[in-house]
Amino acid sequence: MSKLTPGKLAGLKAVSDARGVIAAAAMDQRDRCQKSIAKERGGAASPRDLEDFKLNVTEVLTRHASAILLDPEFGLPASHQRNGKGPSARLRGRRATMPPPGRLPDLLDVWSVRRLKEAGPTAIKILLYYTPFEKTAVNDLKHAWIERIGDE
Repeated sequence: MSKLTPGKLAGLKAVSDARGVIAAAAMDQRDRCQKSIAKERGGAASPRDLEDFKLNVTEVLTRHASAILLDPEFGLPASHQRNGKGPSARLRGRRATMPPPGRLPDLLDVWSVRRLKEAGPTAIKILLYYTPFEKTAVNDLKHAWIERIGDE
């Protein structure tokens, strides 16, 4: 099991408020944002539209949040408009590899913990569907997955 290292503790503090609470504004959505922008526009939304939207929302919301959660595909430019708040990024992929039960996580193809850290985020979000009542073989895969990310 991965330990809470000084670096991980510093990352948690960077995205927490004075009480130690993580009150992050989540802007890591991609597909939903793109669909919403396209619907309001009455046409397709480009990657640049998503970047601009995330830039604007980040500038406003980080005044009221301890951190901003961004996706690396369209949110990294916004991480520089965060009003001094610690940025965090999502590492998980768009989908799980199997439907529940036994839903296994995946990761974004070209991103790793190291690459995200080099890009600037102080914390990383992953999504893991977990229940202790799942089959032991499935939970063993999930335990190994989370250990790899923690070690990275």
